[in-house]
Amino acid sequence: MGVLDDLLIFKHEQSRTITPENPSGASGQAAKTASHLGPSRKGRPCVSIQAGQTLELVNIQATGVIRHIWLTVPTATASGSFVLRDLVLRMYWDGESEPSVECPLGDFFCCGFGTPCRVNSLPIAVNPTLGMNCYFQMPFKKSARITLTNEHPQTIENVFYAFDYALTEPKPTEQLYFHAKWNRQAVNQKGQDYLVLDNLIGHGYYVGTYLAVCALERYWWGEGEFKFYLDHDDQFPTITSTGTEDYFGGAWAFNHQESGQLPVAETYSSLFSGYPFQSKHDHTRDNYHDDSPHAFGNDALPMHGLYRWHLLDPIAFQRHLRVTYQDLGNDDRQLFERQDDIASVAYWYQSEPHRPFAPLLPRQARQPR
Repeated sequence: MGVLDDLLIFKHEQSRTITPENPSGASGQAAKTASHLGPSRKGRPCVSIQAGQTLELVNIQATGVIRHIWLTVPTATASGSFVLRDLVLRMYWDGESEPSVECPLGDFFCCGFGTPCRVNSLPIAVNPTLGMNCYFQMPFKKSARITLTNEHPQTIENVFYAFDYALTEPKPTEQLYFHAKWNRQAVNQKGQDYLVLDNLIGHGYYVGTYLAVCALERYWWGEGEFKFYLDHDDQFPTITSTGTEDYFGGAWAFNHQESGQLPVAETYSSLFSGYPFQSKHDHTRDNYHDDSPHAFGNDALPMHGLYRWHLLDPIAFQRHLRVTYQDLGNDDRQLFERQDDIASVAYWYQSEPHRPFAPLLPRQARQPR
């Protein structure tokens, strides 16, 4: 079914892979570099990115489709542990000057807070140890360009990557392009819905949400609804969820309770929805030791990372799309408006050209505090 059925008809494609050992992806040019073991013995498996440098990972001048991305980086340096938020991934299709994808590297792969976690879903998989995989199809008619910018204060060594793609024949049908955009509000405004995606003009399909919430207030944090304002919607949306955990495929605050024990929120990871990350431990302070009575140490506010993929239930828009999220809580007595630290990634396919994104928050404003 589906993808497997595609393998029954040969489409006269040409398979290629871009890696540090074959940065052009050219035919017959892989595994040529030499190591101390001799020629063609893993001479350049990775690269480094200096502070402030933008590295061009992919530059394809042809018609094709990127089908798989694998990438891994070290997550801590002497200057701090926010490498996954300090590296910025951008993607450009068919010679466009404005990116269609602009996102901190970790958040794109559902690892918010600058913290790795394991993800087992259909389009995004993060395997031990921080093997980040993406299977979203990314077609292009003329060219594909992907960059990685290092906004960390230090050089990032040992950046490994592989981009698996196919050179294809141009298709006569209209083509939609892959997009992804990150956003964050360090303290959401009380009574105002958090903006996941806005100012989107065109037509296409919304296909996924990643949400990273740091709970700044007490009690249950996930009563908020996701709202999808389609086309001519004004004050009220066409589509809304119920609670936050419901949108992400769970129920009843994800709670699991053993006899005589307090309820505990269970994490999970499945093909189309998941809650893979929950933590009250700040790993970025693992090397911080202070025995004074006022030391904060490694304690942190509760952090929650969740994903939902609309792959079998894509949300179609004809002209316009706006996506928001309510920051609501419940103290077992009543609902209340919350103010939390919220970040998100929206994933969608749409026609080009798209409206340029708002400027990405600077490095310091992206870091969790």
